[in-house]
Amino acid sequence: MHVPDGFFNAPVSVAAGAVAAGGLGLCLRGARRELDDRTAPMAGLVAAFVFAAQMLNFPVAAGTSGHLLGGTLAAVLVGPYTAVLCVAVVLIVQAFFFADGGITALGVNITLMGIVATVAGYALFRLIMRAAPRRRAVVPVAAFAGAALSVPITALAFTGLFWLGGTAPLDVSSVALAMVGVHVLIGLGEGLITALTVSSVLAVRPDLVYGARGTAAPLVLRTAGGESEVAAPPVAPAPAPGRAGLRPVLAGGALVAVLLAGVASFYASASPDGLEKVAQDKGLNAQEQDHPLGGGPLADYGVKGVASERLSVGVAGVAGVGITLLAGGAVFYAVRRRGRSAQRARA
Repeated sequence: MHVPDGFFNAPVSVAAGAVAAGGLGLCLRGARRELDDRTAPMAGLVAAFVFAAQMLNFPVAAGTSGHLLGGTLAAVLVGPYTAVLCVAVVLIVQAFFFADGGITALGVNITLMGIVATVAGYALFRLIMRAAPRRRAVVPVAAFAGAALSVPITALAFTGLFWLGGTAPLDVSSVALAMVGVHVLIGLGEGLITALTVSSVLAVRPDLVYGARGTAAPLVLRTAGGESEVAAPPVAPAPAPGRAGLRPVLAGGALVAVLLAGVASFYASASPDGLEKVAQDKGLNAQEQDHPLGGGPLADYGVKGVASERLSVGVAGVAGVGITLLAGGAVFYAVRRRGRSAQRARA
């Protein structure tokens, strides 16, 4: 759902940029409370994983594909404030290094994919977690629902913004129906990817899943006649900060991201994503502009001068994972350091 340059007029682009800047400022403050010695490097890895996963467009209908937004996934893993920063880092890297998403539309993209998608998805996740039994098994289910819903909500938010300041004629009801219809399908893919990823981390290191804090796995009483589940398992407190055993998780996660971006991305669907398809069908792209960095060495997720398409896409993907990991790591290290300074000042 990367919006290119030329879709929105200057007032809406500037306003969205202001909303994005204000939201990021708020999230920088909120992330200080979420990040500790374990979650800071984990957040950088989550940003790199979201970048890699977004390269994997999956088919959802005839001639249409979708890709991960990642806001709900990041929020469940590292917290909602940090999640917005994760997605923002990804969008900035994509816009400036890969010519994906417009420069003038960066505020729109951060507002939609970073703020709206994350807030909507995480809000539903928290509602389900509060209503359901406080068990770890509920976390992937709630993550699926939140992620799946966040995509059509973001599509509706795009339609509303385009109605306010789009550069092409808009039949609101027709575009809203088309956007929601295709993005409901994309949302199912988003939910599945989110649930599978959260389940995988829960199975290995449940203490690293922000959304699972305050939950516990059900206790099982083993008897000679079989097994019976204890009805009321104790609630597990949030573990104390520390880095013990974190390196294997970070290394494994980084390897998965590299394989997704460097190998699996070559097999991604070449069909236009949901926004591109609707824009083509409804004429929303009448004023679309070429990306000012479209001639860059990594533009369009390929390396200029590399003849082999497979190698070109793979190298670009691995480079993107590395850039995102470094950029995200630097941001979250700085935020964590600032949070420590603030804690010492209050003490």
